[in-house]
Amino acid sequence: MPIRSAAILLYRQDPAAPAGARDGLHVWIAHMGGPFWARKDAHAWSLPKGEYSEGEDPRAAALREFAEEMGTAAPEAEYRLLGEFRQPSGKLITVFAAEADFAPAVISSNTFPLEWPKGSGRIEHYPEIDDARWFPEQEARLKLVKGQLPILDALVKDGQLA
Repeated sequence: MPIRSAAILLYRQDPAAPAGARDGLHVWIAHMGGPFWARKDAHAWSLPKGEYSEGEDPRAAALREFAEEMGTAAPEAEYRLLGEFRQPSGKLITVFAAEADFAPAVISSNTFPLEWPKGSGRIEHYPEIDDARWFPEQEARLKLVKGQLPILDALVKDGQLA
């Protein structure tokens, strides 16, 4: 059985862009934390997401994981199922999308333990997310890990953008 994750994809339209214009679409994505990703930018960003257990409601898991990674709850919005997306690793990500304006005062992610440097015996704690912000859709395509690009494709094709 594949590992399952649930994610929130927030999007908004630039008010200066014509209604429905693709270049006006912005998405909220997060830079992955820890020493492996520290000096990387291209394809080092992800949707806020996390694993969930069999039988757990994926939408509830997506909202929980968003709050853990951002340090604040996801905005009140009409979340809709965008789809399920298989990653190159085999993991399945269930994505819920919503149009919302989100502007937390600070990003305060939960942490994970990691032996660093590898083989040192020293365990350090690193934030799962060390940055998160809005990007125009085309720029987000250069930042997101490649396996998540079909999620942006689905959002654009969804037809429910404002």
